[in-house]
Amino acid sequence: MSIHKLYFLGFALLLISACSSDLFLVHTGNMPAEDKVAQLHKGQTEDEVAALLGTPSSVVALDDHKWVYMSSTVKKVAFFKPEEIERNVLTITFNKNGRVEEITTYDKDSGKQVAIDTSKTPTAGSEEGFFRKYFGGVGAYMPIAPTTTNDGL
Repeated sequence: MSIHKLYFLGFALLLISACSSDLFLVHTGNMPAEDKVAQLHKGQTEDEVAALLGTPSSVVALDDHKWVYMSSTVKKVAFFKPEEIERNVLTITFNKNGRVEEITTYDKDSGKQVAIDTSKTPTAGSEEGFFRKYFGGVGAYMPIAPTTTNDGL
């Protein structure tokens, strides 16, 4: 075997060993355990739910009578795009008296993908014309600030 083949083989082994096959499972959220969720029932107060399940992940901004508990597990392998492998969402809706009215659970399969719209909304008066764009700052630049004297006159 020639010295060039040994160098090539060593270099190839070095490249292969540099590749990472690390697998990370990242768990986020605060989804309560199933046995605690099973203890939920209609008619419980907000304080009882908070004592049983803890603080919710989120309270719906437009409806503070809806609490959301959620968690997800994401698989990350080296430099590849992360993949969500598990998602759980629990929503608890309270009535105006602060009592549980509805309990709903969702998983990854029952969720919906929301398409993000990348178009822009035009705003009236915000478009600059040719002259304003290229000549709008003429006369605004003053390299030396004007001096004032305080002679008392």
